[in-house]
Amino acid sequence: MNVVVRSTLPEDFPGVIDLTRKVYAGGPPWTIEQLTSHSKVFPEGQFVAVDSESGRIVGMAASLIVLWDDYHMDMSWRDFTEGGMFTNHDSKHGRTLYGAEVMVAPGFQRRGIGNKLYAARRDLVQRLGLLRIRAGARLRGYHRYAAKMDAEEYVIRVVNRKLSDPTLSFQLKHGFHVLGVASDYLRNDPESLGYAAVIEWINASVATLADYSDRDPRYSFRRPCAS
Repeated sequence: MNVVVRSTLPEDFPGVIDLTRKVYAGGPPWTIEQLTSHSKVFPEGQFVAVDSESGRIVGMAASLIVLWDDYHMDMSWRDFTEGGMFTNHDSKHGRTLYGAEVMVAPGFQRRGIGNKLYAARRDLVQRLGLLRIRAGARLRGYHRYAAKMDAEEYVIRVVNRKLSDPTLSFQLKHGFHVLGVASDYLRNDPESLGYAAVIEWINASVATLADYSDRDPRYSFRRPCAS
């Protein structure tokens, strides 16, 4: 596929809403009001992936800038995004790009579209001189293991490649590091049961050693010992 990632335009909103319905079947899609607000407060942070042949929207990413000191690790997606409106966007004081959404159309995954969306976000952070990207990685595979282990153990196993999670494993491959586990991130999500890993990607060109101090060693990959 010849897919181009570009800034989201108002004429893309119906396609984004249709994409949301396909990705989150049964869940509420993005609304015109929310998407309009995103483009008003932070147009640079909104991206769509478009199949250049058909013009179809096959992926999207939405983000805002936050002052991380105003938040804490266990807050929900609604807290970080002002109910999906992004009206808490703070480009004056914030140094953290908060990744509110990344999705790729079913049937179009594993074709490099997610890679392009994540690359666009990293380029944005570097262009704006921001310190990092942080987000909640919805633990899509956790419902299959919830009877056997708590969410923290599940995340540790995913980090150490003993388990694979459709969302978190992908993000770890893109240089993200787990900071912690939020228990009530998406309250009514049947796959994650509300849990998300709080993840971070650091912009090494502006970071200092102190900027890595939030990292919990429990969530660092431990290579198996040689026998």
